Amino acid sequence: MHKPIQELAPRISDCLKLIYSMQEHGQKVSTSAISERLGVSDATVTMMFKDFAAAGWVEHVPYHGVRLTPVGERKAMEVIRHHRLLELYLARQLGYTWDKVHEEADRLEHVISEEFEDKLDELLGYPTVDPHGDPIPSKDGVIALRQGQKLSQLKEGQAAQVLRVSDQNSEKLCYLGSLGLYPDARVEVLSRAPFGGPLHIRVGTGQQQAEHMLGVELADHILVTAPVHDEKKVAAQAEDKGEQK
Repeated sequence: MHKPIQELAPRISDCLKLIYSMQEHGQKVSTSAISERLGVSDATVTMMFKDFAAAGWVEHVPYHGVRLTPVGERKAMEVIRHHRLLELYLARQLGYTWDKVHEEADRLEHVISEEFEDKLDELLGYPTVDPHGDPIPSKDGVIALRQGQKLSQLKEGQAAQVLRVSDQNSEKLCYLGSLGLYPDARVEVLSRAPFGGPLHIRVGTGQQQAEHMLGVELADHILVTAPVHDEKKVAAQAEDKGEQK
């Protein structure tokens, strides 16, 4: 299966992307997990795993299912690069909303050539992230992972900047977009409801600020920078404490 990406069957490309995504999130890459997410039979996945192993793309790891080899990761990076460049092109050049680009890019990633990919990269100014904040692998297969923490992990009073939204569900993305939770947006946790309840958050800066309630499940899919300190807020809190004394 030493073929260019555009010559791979869509199911193979999708499987490579899914294995990489599950590995990235520390999930077990089992036959049943892959078959459920791809909507195919266990037998189909088993056959793909055998083909991937024969091509040197995956290896079996006890209790963890399969894992991409360095060769397999490089092949997955090629697929992911096509996909994320297309997502950015659709959003930036064609005006697609971020909740629509994933499915459209899924259709197109299997047919564009390497030359088209290079032209796309140049047109977009050699970008490093897609509309969701996901890193775009370089031409030589290097991916710069974005370090941060989940929004759900912020404490009351902590603020941060959205780095990445990892959920590809269009309805969830549409909802998060309506709250302004796009990459680079400022977000602050005002309070947390007890027993795993929702977060009371403030999104935006200046006159563009808005407060919302956000469930922990959705907040788990939002990666933010390390908490930032609002100097004015810290000073105000210190002044309040001084007055209370």
